[in-house]
Amino acid sequence: MNIALCGMMGVGKTSVGIALAKLLGRTWYDTDHVIEDKYGKISDLFEYYGEAHFRNLESEVTQDLSQRDHVVISTGGGLVLRSENSAALKKKGYIVFLRASYETILSRVIANDQRPLLRYGMEQKVRQLMRDRYPVYEDVADFIVDTDDKSIEEVANAVAEWMATKREKKKV
Repeated sequence: MNIALCGMMGVGKTSVGIALAKLLGRTWYDTDHVIEDKYGKISDLFEYYGEAHFRNLESEVTQDLSQRDHVVISTGGGLVLRSENSAALKKKGYIVFLRASYETILSRVIANDQRPLLRYGMEQKVRQLMRDRYPVYEDVADFIVDTDDKSIEEVANAVAEWMATKREKKKV
């Protein structure tokens, strides 16, 4: 079974994904990294082609990665907003929502000017994205981990422990 990590930017999807893959001996993929390797910088894709084009590339990459076995996938913040993406991820795996508070997210992303959706009006944009996205994340998630005040290792361990219970149930 695959594990896909979803959540807002700054919650630790990439860092936790790397740690979790090491912990479980799996291959790790980050959808944003795959897109950048194939098509170029995400900020350039947004600027020159628009968000819709980027989301289409994201869906294409998701379809490919979701067909693999026993992988950890760190998703882009908006990836699971498309139902076909979350459905593809659930076919061969589970979705884990890494949740963080507004204050935690803002403190982690405020210094990063590479986030195309946050270039102007960051504080209000983060609040709006959280209002829009959290209900979807909660709906698609098979498991939720709060990341506030937790280390990368603590979050990765929580996901690994939860996965161990899933494997046991599958064997029964």
